[in-house]
Amino acid sequence: MTDAYDPAQDGAQMAFDGRMSYTDYLQLDAILTAQHPRSSAHDEMLFIIQHQTSELWMRLALHEIGAARDLLARGEMRPAFKMLSRVARIFEQLNNAWDVLRTMTPSEYTRFRDALGQSSGFQSWQYRLIEFAVGNRNPAMLRPHAHRPDLTEVLEAELARPSLYDVAIGCLARAGLAIPSAVLERDLRQPWQANDAVEAAWRSVYAAPETHWELYELAEKLVDFEDYFRRWRFNHVTTVERVIGFKRGTGGTAGVQYLRRMLEVELFPELWHLRTSL
Repeated sequence: MTDAYDPAQDGAQMAFDGRMSYTDYLQLDAILTAQHPRSSAHDEMLFIIQHQTSELWMRLALHEIGAARDLLARGEMRPAFKMLSRVARIFEQLNNAWDVLRTMTPSEYTRFRDALGQSSGFQSWQYRLIEFAVGNRNPAMLRPHAHRPDLTEVLEAELARPSLYDVAIGCLARAGLAIPSAVLERDLRQPWQANDAVEAAWRSVYAAPETHWELYELAEKLVDFEDYFRRWRFNHVTTVERVIGFKRGTGGTAGVQYLRRMLEVELFPELWHLRTSL
């Protein structure tokens, strides 16, 4: 029998008294002790970790969206493309997470659902911030966060600045494509309304990609992100229907009916509509 392998012989660090370890760097003590089930149900741990990890991925998505938007506003498009690609992959990861949650049956969820009280993913301020950041803005959605002035301040600040889509349309204008001043000077707090002139500008890009290659690539990065975002919403609907049917959500929404309504929301409508007329 050979002696057990000792990684220290090859230089692996084995002593961490007074030195930063992997656990220290990632603050795993805080993360791995943040799960506090409120029932004795086995599957509540799955439910908690599913949503906590989703919030961590959303944290990264916001980091990337914010940086991409800043770069686009400065005309630095190629570094922004890398970040937008990463956001799409983040939502691919979020989509895959639904497969894990769907292993929980309605009977299993019923055993701890009452312990959730009125808490609901509908109240996720990071999800709301993502929607605001990319362009789906509705000031009415500030109300679920009114009990937290700090979160309301963050969301209000987002409504006061151009969204990712506003900045993308600004790129069209800087490239000399005809964007009406009413679009460029619109009330940023209000939901985006599809605009014929904006669609015409994007259509020009698609009609001659070799002339507008960076704008063409920007358009496809946005479509790629929205594609994964729509899939995430669809997976949300089907998971909820599979687990609770057509019951109302814990946060008071109409549950599946509410989520199906959200499937109709288009983040970048002109980029989808132009495909019919191109």
